[in-house]
Amino acid sequence: MSEIVDSHVHLDLAAFTGDRDTVIARASQAGVAHMVVPAVDAASWPGIRALCSAHQSLHPAYGLHPMLLTQDARTDVEALSSWLDHGDAVAIGEIGLDFHRGDTDREWQKDCFSRQLALARERELPVIVHARSALEETSLLLRRSGGVRGVVHSFSGSEQQAEKLWDIGFHLGIGGTVTYPRAQRLRRIVARMPINLLLLESDAPDQPDAAHRGQRNEPAYVTEVLRCIAELRGEPEEQIARATTANARRLFNLERNDT
Repeated sequence: MSEIVDSHVHLDLAAFTGDRDTVIARASQAGVAHMVVPAVDAASWPGIRALCSAHQSLHPAYGLHPMLLTQDARTDVEALSSWLDHGDAVAIGEIGLDFHRGDTDREWQKDCFSRQLALARERELPVIVHARSALEETSLLLRRSGGVRGVVHSFSGSEQQAEKLWDIGFHLGIGGTVTYPRAQRLRRIVARMPINLLLLESDAPDQPDAAHRGQRNEPAYVTEVLRCIAELRGEPEEQIARATTANARRLFNLERNDT
């Protein structure tokens, strides 16, 4: 089997404190050769940098999650620009919009998202986008940003919303949700979507696949996502592995980390 890339895993979180190295080793044994570790706030950036520096298979992304924005967010965006000077980031993320809660300050989220998109364009980095109950607004801002590449992770929208993202060249990150038979809409989208815009992800420690329901998720379990997608598309697992790995390598410029 070809190597696999987990395009979204929060290995820095406390859920992995007791056995993080073992989890990384299990992923490697399962064929997960590369893992992208996105940040959620400024406080997480140093830990992610240290973690990824210690493991060649891990690659950092830095950003400000929409649900964790503070009144210092504009200052944090400025700090992010300086933080990126180190040159280790493969993306800016996890950033985006989340309107799931009714008390959300939507304009504040849009402003911080737009600022980070501008930074991504300036730095020529892809973005890892969180979009919950806000896909239409997210898609509009991505289109307006012009020239920004990236992935909408844990995609959960409609077929029409997926097509809008494909039209601007955005990838969809697909994780454990697709393995549940009740996720019929997502399964239809994955079955017919352009293979060159598909990425595998675990989103560990959250969103485990059906076989590990109720358990802590791990990057090794992305093999279950791969297996399910291959079945849905009627294509060999090897073919899906090769294609999604090529997509991730191209989007995140992982080749530079293999030398």
